[in-house]
Amino acid sequence: MDQYTLNLLVIGASFALYIGIAIWARAGSTSEFYAAGRGVHPVMNGMATAADWMSAASFISMAGIIAFGGYDASAYLMGWTGGYVLLAMMLAPYLRKFGKFTVPEFIGDRFYSSSARMVAVVCLIVASVTYVIGQMTGVGVAFSRFLEVDSATGLYIGAAIVFVYAVLGGMKGITYTQVAQYCVLIFAYTIPAIFISLQLTGNPIPPLGLFSDHVGSGQPILATLEATLRDLGFTTYTERHDSMLNMFLFTMSLMIGTAGLPHVIVRFFTVPRVADARTSAGWALVFIAVLYLTAPAVGAMARLNIMTTMWPNGVQGEAISEADLPQWFANWQVTGLLAVEDKNGDGKIQFYNDKSPADSPVMQTATERGWQGNELTTFNQDILVLANPEIANLPGWVIALVAAGGLAAALSTAAGLLLAISSAISHDLIKGAINPNISEAGELMAARISMGVAIAVATYLGLNPPGFAAQTVALAFGIAAASIFPALMMGIFSTRINNKGAVAGMLSGLLITVIYIFLHKGWFFIPETNSFTDADPLLLSIKSTSFGAIGAVINFAVAYFVSNATEEPPAEIRDLVESVRVPRGAGTATTH
Repeated sequence: MDQYTLNLLVIGASFALYIGIAIWARAGSTSEFYAAGRGVHPVMNGMATAADWMSAASFISMAGIIAFGGYDASAYLMGWTGGYVLLAMMLAPYLRKFGKFTVPEFIGDRFYSSSARMVAVVCLIVASVTYVIGQMTGVGVAFSRFLEVDSATGLYIGAAIVFVYAVLGGMKGITYTQVAQYCVLIFAYTIPAIFISLQLTGNPIPPLGLFSDHVGSGQPILATLEATLRDLGFTTYTERHDSMLNMFLFTMSLMIGTAGLPHVIVRFFTVPRVADARTSAGWALVFIAVLYLTAPAVGAMARLNIMTTMWPNGVQGEAISEADLPQWFANWQVTGLLAVEDKNGDGKIQFYNDKSPADSPVMQTATERGWQGNELTTFNQDILVLANPEIANLPGWVIALVAAGGLAAALSTAAGLLLAISSAISHDLIKGAINPNISEAGELMAARISMGVAIAVATYLGLNPPGFAAQTVALAFGIAAASIFPALMMGIFSTRINNKGAVAGMLSGLLITVIYIFLHKGWFFIPETNSFTDADPLLLSIKSTSFGAIGAVINFAVAYFVSNATEEPPAEIRDLVESVRVPRGAGTATTH
């Protein structure tokens, strides 16, 4: 059976499973659409949360970022993992106890203001739409390769699949679909990693293989990779190259942004009790750790495999000839995400850093050998995990499994984000402000229509993303960090912050962060409208992906200053804040 047919069978079977679950778990009420009827078992919710959390950024893009960024990219691991712990310990149980359906509803009630609720809706939509761009980008990358179409067509196909099962099933359907998607994606990620670790180190456990000896050189695998990169003029793998300030702010942005992401927070509204929220958070961390402990090994081993492919006889030998390029090159060139060009016409494909200083050893070698520049002209980092089984010559069924896993990761998070957007529009905007007397059937229809519109917008923006999937997602985390997280923290742990302070803080944090991002990534992510780049940032060494931490500090400061300059919150609100932190169970969800 050829690879294309095998891909179709495995991907088709997984999609049939997802759609079948959506039909079986079709939401019949707003409670089921928004919070799965609050009847999800903590272990099931933990698995669904892990799938919701491990998006295209984690599955498809993170290992690619680590492979090419090395030590500097470790901030993704630290920030995302630390942020989840922060969310589980500091926010989830208290929000579950409050007993609302959505994050804006909590903010509106806690800060006794419909204006605060509407500002939270805006913050949620901006963060979630930015996040979903990264997911749709990942969907396009995966579909384009494994269905052998261009990336735009792959994006359209993925959008149609999300539309079917997310719009139909709501949170109830999405929850049980995500349980299935977790099983698919975790097997798809770890099985190739085990194969590759065995090939390169003889150790079947990838995290241990990362610190084992390379079977080809007898040296530690990281030392082998480091030497190869240095010889070809690339930045070293295990050393820091970014500024400490930017790395610290980036890690903080990811961490507090994680704790402010509404599509993750809402998962803790689906369990019956406050204690179940804590339990499901613990299980989710276990399920997440399986992939996050494997990702550094996948990134390093994939990078070494690429270097070995391009220089089969070592850096001192000849580069690979164009005629001998492996089949996976041809497979990915169809997508436009990988390209080669024989610039000097010698029939070889030289892969090196042609931006190195003129007096560097690699540039001297290039001059001596007549190289005319790096001839691997395009290598989209987002393809790395999906291409990994082909790079390592693994069996066809593993390639098909990875295809299904990549799509499961992207689609699961896209569905969660779209649900958060549709809930904010239908429940908080339409029911909360525009038409409080709307019927339950009308609200459910509004939720489904708004989700369909959100899918269309995300698909359009996904055609021209502002970066690789993980980079785009990092921007969303920064927006959530600067706008939503401070309001949640102050709403739970401070009785002094009033409605005026909360609104002023959210608006200031959101606006300054979004403007900083647009200055670097283009206004509304339109290409070539930026004034700065992350290589030459506006403020010190702070990149656009790191500015969320600054925005959060501004949010806290403005909220504190305005609140202390105005009246205290009413006594019943202060009592409410105190009661939320007392562990005496949670009430049922209420609507307004």
